[in-house]
Amino acid sequence: MKKDLVIAINHLCAERRLPKDMVYEAVEAALASAYRRAYGGAHNVRAKVDRETGDFYVIAQKEVVESVVSPKTEITLEEARKIDPNVQVGDIVEVDVTPKDFGRIAAQTAKQVILQRLREAEREVAYSTYSGKVGDLVSGTIQSIGSAGVVVALDEHAEGLLPEREQIPRERYRRGQLMKFYLLDVEKGTKGPKIILSRTHPEFLRRLIEQEVPEVFQGIVEVKAIAREPGVRSKVAVFSRQPGVDPVGSCVGMRGVRIHNIVRELNGEKIDVVQWSPDTRQFIANALSPAKVINVLLDRTSGEKDAIVIVPDGQFSLAVGKEGLNAKLAAHLTGWHIDIKKQTEAIEEKVVEKYEERQRLAELAKEEGFLGAAEKILEGEVPVTKEKPAEVDEADVELVEEEVVKEIEEKIREKEPVAVEEAQEQVVEAAEEQAVEQESGDEWDLSDLEIDLSGITVDEPEEEEEEILEKPKKRKKKKGKEKSPSSHKGRHRRAMDWDEEDEF
Repeated sequence: MKKDLVIAINHLCAERRLPKDMVYEAVEAALASAYRRAYGGAHNVRAKVDRETGDFYVIAQKEVVESVVSPKTEITLEEARKIDPNVQVGDIVEVDVTPKDFGRIAAQTAKQVILQRLREAEREVAYSTYSGKVGDLVSGTIQSIGSAGVVVALDEHAEGLLPEREQIPRERYRRGQLMKFYLLDVEKGTKGPKIILSRTHPEFLRRLIEQEVPEVFQGIVEVKAIAREPGVRSKVAVFSRQPGVDPVGSCVGMRGVRIHNIVRELNGEKIDVVQWSPDTRQFIANALSPAKVINVLLDRTSGEKDAIVIVPDGQFSLAVGKEGLNAKLAAHLTGWHIDIKKQTEAIEEKVVEKYEERQRLAELAKEEGFLGAAEKILEGEVPVTKEKPAEVDEADVELVEEEVVKEIEEKIREKEPVAVEEAQEQVVEAAEEQAVEQESGDEWDLSDLEIDLSGITVDEPEEEEEEILEKPKKRKKKKGKEKSPSSHKGRHRRAMDWDEEDEF
């Protein structure tokens, strides 16, 4: 039966992954407590279990005296020398006080104590195990879902809690689902260690990348910074420590296999992998990917990290992102406050000129001091504004001129026939009115004929286009000569059914 105790303890240690020393110490403490409850005695009683045979003993420490007053704590010199021949009065000796019927009493009394100590031992093991894993990636199975959060079974004896604040928005959980978590914190509690898990922490994405990308795990590619909007979009800045290794390509993988596995674990969260650069301007430009950047201006005059980014007009919405998310993540990734401006807006507001002026004044104030810089500005030695000649490419100028000329020619071709027809109609209407009023006479007086050409609008061309406008004017004169007043008169007489014989 005693050997059965050793077998049971060994099986318990293997099943619950407990150290044998810890279990034997719990059993010995339980036996000592059972002896005190059954037989009384001082606190100088301890139990000992033989780990080979399973025999257990209760040993009490007693003081050697000449005359015993308290048998539980004292022993005579004669009895003490039977245990140790060299003992003297006043020494302490250990005496075996194990009762004959102690086995059955110990089994009944020590059961609860042993179970309690085993539970405490399990909690200590769980705390020591998971406290060393803070910041690592752990796997667990969804056990239950409640108001406090999602309970996750990490192993047979440890449970973790995923609070609502650490859950990805719109993510659904079901019982028995196997998922990965970031071990955020471990706290001691009365009912065992409290293990806090997270799926929204930026480091959770870093651990997933390390697990999926061997170059990151080996240290060849380094993850410099992470900005994350859980469940929506994330940006990761990577840098290669080894020449010839593409950091972005290593993280994305062939045909995007590696990054696709990470996106699938995050339930479709978009991930932008950009290259980190020691040049802050280049890093900010990369962080705004996939938008293209024309120029980046860094402003430290106010003591803050402010950056003005100029992008093409067609790239502005892409640079800002939906609800400003792309710019927000880029700002978190770089640590700079980013102000994005369109190219046309920057030219109208003279952003570059004002920026260079602020930088120049800041350098002057740094060299001369604020008072010295102000005196120089007031005396006119340093102009307040500084005009900067624009850098123009001749090829771009020629291209713009050709497009302007083509546009003007198209407008002229469109408006020329319309203008001529309108003028002709006005001439005809004026002739008809005079024909009705005069009703007689062979000669027509056109001296009072007025033609309203104010409704005709033709864009005035530049000097190169005068020759183009002369041609329609000549055609207009020829057409005007062909129409004579007599022809108009005859036509209107026929229209009104006049009888020439009656008139004349």
